[in-house]
Amino acid sequence: MTPPAPPAAPLRADCIGDSAGGLTFDVAARGNTGAALLILRRRTADATGTGEDAAENAAEDTVSLPLAPAAEGRLRAALPSSVSLPEGRWDAYARLSGGDPRRLVPGVTDLRSLAERTPGGLLGHVAVRIPYATRRGHLTVRSWLRAPHAEAVDLSVASGGLTVRGRVYGTRLLPGAHAELRARPDADRGGQGPGARLLDVTAVGTEFAFTAPYDGLAPGDWDLWLRPAGAPGPAVRLARLLDDIADKHPLLTGRRTRVETPYGPAEAGPYYTRDNDLSLAVTPLEA
Repeated sequence: MTPPAPPAAPLRADCIGDSAGGLTFDVAARGNTGAALLILRRRTADATGTGEDAAENAAEDTVSLPLAPAAEGRLRAALPSSVSLPEGRWDAYARLSGGDPRRLVPGVTDLRSLAERTPGGLLGHVAVRIPYATRRGHLTVRSWLRAPHAEAVDLSVASGGLTVRGRVYGTRLLPGAHAELRARPDADRGGQGPGARLLDVTAVGTEFAFTAPYDGLAPGDWDLWLRPAGAPGPAVRLARLLDDIADKHPLLTGRRTRVETPYGPAEAGPYYTRDNDLSLAVTPLEA
């Protein structure tokens, strides 16, 4: 009986980011690779809210990029910033010699230029793509496409609340600009207090600052929004996207402060969501 063929070695891809927000993929592949493609598939799991590595082969969108010989044993594909990549998580594959697409694993990743870039926002949006390794060791690209965008540049935690300094892209800060703290639907307000709080904003050019006080906040999660043109204009979710960290949620956790609220003692502090949006958490403490 002929023993089964050993599984093919995983294909490894090096990723380099450029200052315009584009990515280059170098795939290690030897032999006759034929008409090769790098394939990015967006997960439907993003729309359903399931786990990071669930339904990896399901996709609602696909982007195919030609892989061309770049050096001996290496194929290269470019994803320029001008190619639209809707917001979500895109799993990376390579298809060689007309075969089935094979999942890629990350090699060397150089994203220094992404952390140093300052988008102009002239197109009315900000596009960010960050490659990363999933829990299973596969290569995935996290893409954001925000129009307009409010970047949280600096957070300062004081005893009474959180001061946020940021910058807007793709829009202007007009008289009447303000920020909003919005309670998530599951926030337990006990029938008391507002579900949203308006916050005064100081604006200079494209830069803004405001302080979100912790007092009076009900237990639960509160999301931070900016209204650059006041109430009649768009509501823009605050986020921190312009660096090389694909998932800040487990890495960047703000200092938590003990506060007294109408609902009893609590701890409050900022955090970034799974999508790198900025929120506050208010957690009750035992009296």
